[in-house]
Amino acid sequence: MSLDHTDRAILRLLSANARLSVAEISEAVHLSATPTVRRIKRLEDAGIITGYHAHTAPAGLGYTLSVFVAVSMDRHTAERFSEFERQIAEFDEVVSCSVVTGRSEDYLLKVVVKDMRHYEEFLLSRLSKIDGVAQLHTSFELREVFNRSAV
Repeated sequence: MSLDHTDRAILRLLSANARLSVAEISEAVHLSATPTVRRIKRLEDAGIITGYHAHTAPAGLGYTLSVFVAVSMDRHTAERFSEFERQIAEFDEVVSCSVVTGRSEDYLLKVVVKDMRHYEEFLLSRLSKIDGVAQLHTSFELREVFNRSAV
């Protein structure tokens, strides 16, 4: 799907604040309500807009420590990867999980925890116990510079 300047402006607005009304979006992109609604619907139908949700601040919920964990698997089989992904999706602390290349590790996780004790429990009692996890490498986030949707 080809996106023009107006489509991209709508995406930027909704990414920054999904609670904007159609009237507010229309005014910002200099369209009337009907074509604005049509464009939003087209972006949804194309799978570019995949949902609307509230962004939460982990620190506000007591999760003050963010950790990147690089995970190496013992075997590279579809079954092993699928089972790991199924299990990791069940951990509330894992806020993102990506298969990566260009490193010796297979996955890169972003994990949020309350403190170092919480991370130790997560690492030793849950993450490292998943079948197939061969090696873990932890990096602690000092400060998030920004976090945004791809637009």
